[in-house]
Amino acid sequence: MCRNIKLLYNLSPRSTDEEIRASALQYVRKVSGMTRPSAANEPAIERAVEEITAITQRLLREDLVTRAEPKDREALAEAARERGRKREERMRYKILGELED
Repeated sequence: MCRNIKLLYNLSPRSTDEEIRASALQYVRKVSGMTRPSAANEPAIERAVEEITAITQRLLREDLVTRAEPKDREALAEAARERGRKREERMRYKILGELED
């Protein structure tokens, strides 16, 4: 799946309509292979995005249930930044190690 599609369920504060639509757009782009559709395909792409947005809103806001506390967005973002720092550090050591060989 596309890395740009983010976790949207059980967050505090709740996912916005714009975030849900952005994820729907990323999904449609991924499955269609089109980042910029032709004029002929644009209506179909837009319709798909709107339908997936509506389905996702219903799923997140009406259908799914949990007893878990909502996840803190800032804590999730910090964890992602830390993973990125570690990944970059591993890559740097790997590249430097290859240069020394």
